Amino acid sequence: METPDSKTTTSPPPQQEPDLKKPKMSSTTSEEDDAAITAPGDETTIKKQRYKRRKIAIFFAYCGVGYQGMQKNPGAKTIEGDLEEALFHAGAVPENDRGIPKRYDWARSARTDKGVSAVGQVVSGRFYIDPPGLVERLHSNLSPQFRIFGYKRVTGSFNAKKFCDRRRYVYLIPVFALNPCSHRDRESVLASLGSGSELVKCLECSERGRKAVGALGKRSFESKSDVSPTEIRSNDKDTTLKPEIKEEVSALLDNGDGVIRNFESVNEIKVLRNEDSVTTESGISSNIEDANANPEIKDEIMVSIEKGDDKNTKSEEEAINGSGFCYEEKEKERFNRILNYYVGSHNFHNFTTRTKAEDPSARRFIVSFDAKTIVTVEGIEFVKCEVVGQSFMLHQIRKMIGAAVAIMRNCASESLIQTALQKDVNITVPTAPEVGLYLG
Repeated sequence: METPDSKTTTSPPPQQEPDLKKPKMSSTTSEEDDAAITAPGDETTIKKQRYKRRKIAIFFAYCGVGYQGMQKNPGAKTIEGDLEEALFHAGAVPENDRGIPKRYDWARSARTDKGVSAVGQVVSGRFYIDPPGLVERLHSNLSPQFRIFGYKRVTGSFNAKKFCDRRRYVYLIPVFALNPCSHRDRESVLASLGSGSELVKCLECSERGRKAVGALGKRSFESKSDVSPTEIRSNDKDTTLKPEIKEEVSALLDNGDGVIRNFESVNEIKVLRNEDSVTTESGISSNIEDANANPEIKDEIMVSIEKGDDKNTKSEEEAINGSGFCYEEKEKERFNRILNYYVGSHNFHNFTTRTKAEDPSARRFIVSFDAKTIVTVEGIEFVKCEVVGQSFMLHQIRKMIGAAVAIMRNCASESLIQTALQKDVNITVPTAPEVGLYLG
């Protein structure tokens, strides 16, 4: 029986212990990394060292000769393809992510076309950079055409493409390529035969390059001509070659070698008339007979011959080293004026392929374009053309250079660029070779 003084007491419900938070598993570790190693005879557990992926930006350069461009393309040899394989073999990319760049946030700052090189390319991604020595491991798995300068840790949101607000390209043009006297093609050379102003292949130019008469200076090889005077006939008014000689000249021009390559023009070959040669030969023999009879005359003849050889040698050296065209202030001012037409925001649909004028991507912004510096490479002078823009399309820079060179060589008027930049005009613009272009 309960008394009034008695109180009812209740015990509090037992408190439940909070669930322990499960440790967050890193998505970059594998089952082998989580495994533990127990030393024999010791209860201490030693865990394997774990390597984590880090977001980095890799700075490197490459020579694009022999590659089909920067961007990876199945079945083609590309810069990205070789670099991705090198990253895998260097341990920066796991086996499961091999060939799948999206899994490690791959991004490039710029793309380069076939054969185009780069001295300042940047790619970014999440890679295993440990253990130390990633750069050395990459070099051991890359061809000598690559040079890895190093890498830098970046934020997780960094993207080499999106964080790049402008690109800079350099194109090296040989000075002689801007010569207005340069003619256009091989057909012009063949068509000029027998016209009185023949053109020949220039050995100093590239394989496809040609030069006009006198473009590299006068050359005199009178005493070195392999053409026999008896095989050449001449009239009093003009000089003509026999048909068989013309065929031989055409064959030499096609092959680009032979005796004729030593002459700036076929007309520069001195034609000796039969009567002149007889007179000259008789004069030389009479001089030799007089020299044998009088030693003083012999000494005078030897001195004159030595002086003549010195003059010929000097003229040949001047012809080889000299040039009829120089990139001086007048040419520099004109070339930079032509390149300045590209500066600004324009529609470059005529300076690329597979892009229509109505496509918004055809409109690009050029920050600057100038050619004020001359560099010398292996004794040849090059004009350094630097262009800076937000972004560029396929073949855009090479076509811009091609149009500018065509204007400098008087193959087109300066209004060509302004016309090509119009939206409602479709024209074909010449394309410069890829060898002289590099990203930098």
